[in-house]
Amino acid sequence: MRNLKRHDTSDILIHWFNAASWLVLLITGLGLIKNDRLNPLGAWFPDALRALFGGGSAGGAVLLVIHEVAGVLWVLGILAYVLVNARGAKFFLKEIFSVRPGDFLWLIRKMGRMTLGIGGELPPQGYYNMGQKAFAQASVAGGAAIVLTGAVLLLSDKMLPASATVFVGWAVTLHYLAVGLVFAGLLVHIYMAAISPEEKPGFRSMFTGVVPEDYARHHHGIWVESLGEGDKADPGAP
Repeated sequence: MRNLKRHDTSDILIHWFNAASWLVLLITGLGLIKNDRLNPLGAWFPDALRALFGGGSAGGAVLLVIHEVAGVLWVLGILAYVLVNARGAKFFLKEIFSVRPGDFLWLIRKMGRMTLGIGGELPPQGYYNMGQKAFAQASVAGGAAIVLTGAVLLLSDKMLPASATVFVGWAVTLHYLAVGLVFAGLLVHIYMAAISPEEKPGFRSMFTGVVPEDYARHHHGIWVESLGEGDKADPGAP
């Protein structure tokens, strides 16, 4: 069975860098929420996390610095990927925002299969299926909102005047909403990529860079048909 090249090394690295950044940002972000009406995990989590860094306001200050540094590094990492693999970044954006007529039918039937065990034959998909496109679209839009609002919050106590308080308040709200949107999609993405048995070859490709040809033809038939013979062969694949 032949393997098809699916991901470049830079694609794999940015994927796991993104995952690690999100983990750090999510944990520290939840630890910064000190409001009994808003804490999604309850007061125990921010209290426990702050205690690791000295407790009280001092622990919160350390968490904030970690959160800010992680956010800046996340943005710099994405920019570095774009510089190193501009072609890959362009391809990614083009693919996720290119919705074909059969894509929504694929999504409806896939949901039917997952929830009710019905749905019929799935229409052929390109490099990304519609589920992956929907998550990627939400991630790009939500990520942009997170970065922009995060920049406002980063500068709020350093450069912005007191008259910008209302503006900062809206930035906080939009920051939380954008994180919630992306996190909801991330839960589905983790299930589909790492837990769903039929998607295991796709998950392994995020380590090896390749997928079996039969898997690719079944899940991404349009993409496989668009490849030339030279693109399909991967003699160095495991």
